[in-house]
Amino acid sequence: MELPQLPELMGLSLLLGLLALMATAAVARGWWLRAEEETSSRSAGQKANGLPLDKSLRSKKQKQHQRVRKEKPQQHNFTHRLLAAALKSHSGNISCMDFSSNGKYLATCADDRTVRIWSTKDFLQREHRSMRANVELDHATLVRFSPDCRAFIVWLANGDTLRVFKMTKREDGGYTFTATPEDFPKKHKAPVVNIGIADTGKFIMTASSDTTILIWNLKGHVLSTINTNQMNNTHAAISPCSRFVASCGFTPDVKVWEVCFGKKGDFQEVVRAFELKGHSAAVHFFAFSNDSRRYLWPDDWLSSLPFKFFQVSQRAAAGGVPVWEPLPPRSFPPSRPRVEPTGRKPCGELSTPAFSNKPRELFLLLLLAAVMATWALSFSLRRLKLLTGWSHMLAE
Repeated sequence: MELPQLPELMGLSLLLGLLALMATAAVARGWWLRAEEETSSRSAGQKANGLPLDKSLRSKKQKQHQRVRKEKPQQHNFTHRLLAAALKSHSGNISCMDFSSNGKYLATCADDRTVRIWSTKDFLQREHRSMRANVELDHATLVRFSPDCRAFIVWLANGDTLRVFKMTKREDGGYTFTATPEDFPKKHKAPVVNIGIADTGKFIMTASSDTTILIWNLKGHVLSTINTNQMNNTHAAISPCSRFVASCGFTPDVKVWEVCFGKKGDFQEVVRAFELKGHSAAVHFFAFSNDSRRYLWPDDWLSSLPFKFFQVSQRAAAGGVPVWEPLPPRSFPPSRPRVEPTGRKPCGELSTPAFSNKPRELFLLLLLAAVMATWALSFSLRRLKLLTGWSHMLAE
């Protein structure tokens, strides 16, 4: 059995340590030369201006300090390949937005006491102009367009009530927003989770977080009060056909009511239509299809059935009330789209690190080189002792 020669191991270890030290020294020399060039160019510029060195440095620091004070915090810039426009006019947090039924306008409300109306045809343009409606002595948290796109309603945060704004078109193509003289009376005792206007324009719905849903007429009178008996309401909405009002909450079901009107358009009553069951946990949200024939809501995140779909059956119950039957799972597979973040590199791609000009990082590089050299030397000494012991054992 042949043993490796000891001088070769020691030479290899020392060579690794020397290479690490040489690399660190090269980086330090480059940093030192760059620092000297910057210092010399700065001093030459100061001499050309006829200013002393200490005064010029002091004035430069003062200017930087003032610049930092004057600069405003930078806004977050979001980029995406499908991003059409970024609408920026509000000075506060935006709480709600709503598209008009004709698709021409977008309404946004924020806590800066304004509601802004945007034209969708300007979304692909460079400049995005908006029309402002001021919310006097309050701010809006929810906003909804009327079906005819000639008015919109807002929910007032401090007043806990509805306010109606009428839109009047001017000769120059803009709009004038006029609030009604009186707001709706305050009826809810808990925070409101959603509001809505029927597409027929016959009633308005407001739902609070307790168990209350109110049906209003357009003049601000309460037509009916619904008690959902769901411990608390998480969402409520009007169907696109304006026939049903549904709600979900703490209980594992969705309750649907029918708002009945007479042939002459007068309100009659609100009757319980049906309940959609099948989940085993609280329901947080639901949605109607555009034709009001299908119905979807997600379950709680702990449930094994993430989504449930219902559709109107061919048969109908007595009184003309439709029967909703669950669709088989194969009709709508619970597949969720994969969303990948943009602006970040994937996990497999790593950016090349760049050396900084800070002395602290240079000291860390020198310390790392010294540790590597020490480890290489200690490793060679251990091998030396081990091989020496083997040689003694073989000699004996």
